[in-house]
Amino acid sequence: MAMIAKRIQVGGRVQGVGFRWMTLMVAQQLHIVGMAQNQPDGTVLIEAVGPEAAMAKFTAAVKASPSPSGKVLSYHEQVLDPIPAYSRFSVR
Repeated sequence: MAMIAKRIQVGGRVQGVGFRWMTLMVAQQLHIVGMAQNQPDGTVLIEAVGPEAAMAKFTAAVKASPSPSGKVLSYHEQVLDPIPAYSRFSVR
């Protein structure tokens, strides 16, 4: 099973709406490890590591906003290499 890692930056209504916590729940359901962190510019930075199929579902959920009150207006991702060594998904 090939593991991939991505750094994702999302903007829009993504702070103060439970976005990071809902992202955590999606990550746990899909066995994705990494982190989600608010950024000073109002965006959320996510680093995620998991199997390719699970990552496709995870990124689709992030793009659609896992939080019902959130709204993703900008989305940028890049592949991380080497893969960071996360043991769980955390909210920072």
